[in-house]
Amino acid sequence: MNPRVVGANLFVKLLGVYREKTTMFFTLAFPIILILVFGTIFMSQDNAGFHLCVQDLDQTKSSIDSVKELEVNGKFKITRVDPAVSAIQYIKVNKVNLVLVIPKGFEKSLLRRKFFSDYKSSVTITYVYDPSSSSVPTKMEILNGVLAGINQEMTSIPPFLKSAATSILTRKYRFIEYFIPGIIAMSVMTLSLFGTVNLNTELRQKGIIRKLCTTPITHTDWILSDILYQSTIAVVSTITMLLVSYAVYDVKLHLDAWLLAFILLEVFAFVGIGMILTRFVKEAQSAAAAANAISFPMMFLSGSFFPIELMPEFLQKFAKTLPLYYVNEGLRAAMIFEDNQAALHDAAIIGVFAAVVFILGVIATRWEEGQ
Repeated sequence: MNPRVVGANLFVKLLGVYREKTTMFFTLAFPIILILVFGTIFMSQDNAGFHLCVQDLDQTKSSIDSVKELEVNGKFKITRVDPAVSAIQYIKVNKVNLVLVIPKGFEKSLLRRKFFSDYKSSVTITYVYDPSSSSVPTKMEILNGVLAGINQEMTSIPPFLKSAATSILTRKYRFIEYFIPGIIAMSVMTLSLFGTVNLNTELRQKGIIRKLCTTPITHTDWILSDILYQSTIAVVSTITMLLVSYAVYDVKLHLDAWLLAFILLEVFAFVGIGMILTRFVKEAQSAAAAANAISFPMMFLSGSFFPIELMPEFLQKFAKTLPLYYVNEGLRAAMIFEDNQAALHDAAIIGVFAAVVFILGVIATRWEEGQ
């Protein structure tokens, strides 16, 4: 190995990134855009209130007070619907997903229950909803909780079963803080995989790699400079994402040597996959398609964007065979839970995978065949 040759090749590759504005955009700007978009959507998730349309057919003090209780206890942003219109038609015209209808006679039934102990007296609150909306079940769950509280208050009977929540973490984390480790893992994957596949297939297609046999650079020098190049870009991209996250969202993440370790392991893993792909894919266009076929399932099934618990059981089992899943889990274990044992477990798995695919990638890379 010649450090001077490795350094010169690394410099040329880094200079190429600087000159290629499109590469600079996808390397640095695209992950930051994802953080800003998802962070803006979910930054106030814990305090956000759902929009709720209420049609009060009773128009009495009791019904008005009940709507106010929904607003306070359910944290709903209330829109009042004219009693004269059809709730179903209102949903269709105004593109809303749920209207709560308070029936006429609400106050009379309530007074009979409270003052005359008429326990047969009851009121049916109607939910008119659009079943295609994913937020409707959550709204109904909140509404049922508020209504249960109202019923308990009216009967003055304390509940037998109560609940209490205890977090395993010492402080409450926001969605954006769970999201950032997944974006870092996804970004490093795409940089390493596409960087290796696109560059190597393009150079082979042009016959440049075949000519490297006649230069002082060796097989080892070339691969080492590629690893250093991908690692440098990955570290720069990660630092940029963290700086933006801390500046814009004031995130609180635990940063230590585990972050760098997972970045390097992931680089080795996906550079290895990239070298294996380059061995079998002959054209740059086909290489991009092959890289997409590998990266997209991992991107969406390994927990980068949403928990794998939301997926069917067979997909959860499949997700746990993907290397990106263990990078995601390891980064969250280190950056959020500060669990060194879990981080070590995930690092060991991705480390074994990286060693195997990288060795196979080195074996698959042959100068004489133009790779």
